[in-house]
Amino acid sequence: MVRPYAIKDKMKKCERHDKEEEEEEEEEGKDGSFEIDYGIPIPLAQSQQTSLKSQPGVIFVLERASLEVAKVGKTYQLLNSDHSVFLSKMGKTKGDYRPDIVHQALLAILDSPLNKAGRLKGLYIRTEKGVLIEVKPKTHLPRTSKRFYGLMSQLLQKLSIKDEKTHTKLLRVIKNPVTQYLHVNSHKIGFSSSSEKLIKMKDYVHKFESDRDIVFVVGVMAHGKIEPDYHIDDFIAVSNYSLSAACCSTMICQSLEEKWNIF
Repeated sequence: MVRPYAIKDKMKKCERHDKEEEEEEEEEGKDGSFEIDYGIPIPLAQSQQTSLKSQPGVIFVLERASLEVAKVGKTYQLLNSDHSVFLSKMGKTKGDYRPDIVHQALLAILDSPLNKAGRLKGLYIRTEKGVLIEVKPKTHLPRTSKRFYGLMSQLLQKLSIKDEKTHTKLLRVIKNPVTQYLHVNSHKIGFSSSSEKLIKMKDYVHKFESDRDIVFVVGVMAHGKIEPDYHIDDFIAVSNYSLSAACCSTMICQSLEEKWNIF
């Protein structure tokens, strides 16, 4: 006959073991040494793939992203405002290290109905140091900042991130300039709150030809303005106020969704 307290003791051990496993899962990925399962996109029929390729789309170039890796203590980490002591010792301002800005902009674009409808034709990030990164539209990014920082740290060290199941490169560092990945006749539009051309986004996108891809260049830095080393066809302002990159990206997506009847 088994004593009651022996059973209780085993149950307590099991509970402790389960709790430890949960804590380990929460800790996993904080230093970037992890692989993320992005899931396998649902394959489209051949007719749907051909239709999407023939339709016009949008390309985003996110400029001046604060994505820089440095050795902090014993590990390499993506620098952010939490590294105030380290940045102070290096004579740098913590306000200049805001990878959360590009994170929020990416989520706004990738989560949009525009992307889910297959009209996002390209998504690129250029860092303050001039590193060019391609993000595949089917990528599912981490929702929390810490896991995103770990992912970006891993990307900048390994130069690519693959899907665990399909081995497809979902994020990768590619060669400059970004213009070589854009269509020759694509119209490049830059955003600047200091631009004298103040427009309503919905009216602006409705003027574009339906057979032409549109490229939007959005700054993802804490302050300043974008000054790309390639030609911008038009610089516009969408508000009298300074808006976040995520807000601008959402405005673009929603305006194009209305233009192309995406619900």
